[in-house]
Amino acid sequence: QVQLVESGGGLVQAGGSLRLSCAAAGRTFSSATVGWFRQAPGKEREFVAAIKRSDLRTYYADSVKGRFTISRDNAKNAVYLQMNSLKPEDTAVYYCAAASGDYCSGAGCYRGGTYDYWGQGTQVTVSS
Repeated sequence: QVQLVESGGGLVQAGGSLRLSCAAAGRTFSSATVGWFRQAPGKEREFVAAIKRSDLRTYYADSVKGRFTISRDNAKNAVYLQMNSLKPEDTAVYYCAAASGDYCSGAGCYRGGTYDYWGQGTQVTVSS
């Protein structure tokens, strides 16, 4: 079992930055693909970014490419999402998610169904 806790959300003006953190307790986090998803009010949950364990390969949604950076520190059992040049449309609850392993490739890493463990979420609000 993996327990995930997100932190770092808040209110920021457009153009600003935030860094989200995902802390994990549990053995499998350090050997798993980890992703970030978000859900805005009235919208479906959407993929934001993911990072593999084996080769640290990263995946990004087109809407955040060039602005967001995902990274991980396996020694600390943590994953981060650095968000720069934030826009009002980035406003959402951001969720950290971990797969049971490091098996996804390509499109599979973008799918919510790939991930077995989810955090409670952290609110990010970007004002215009």
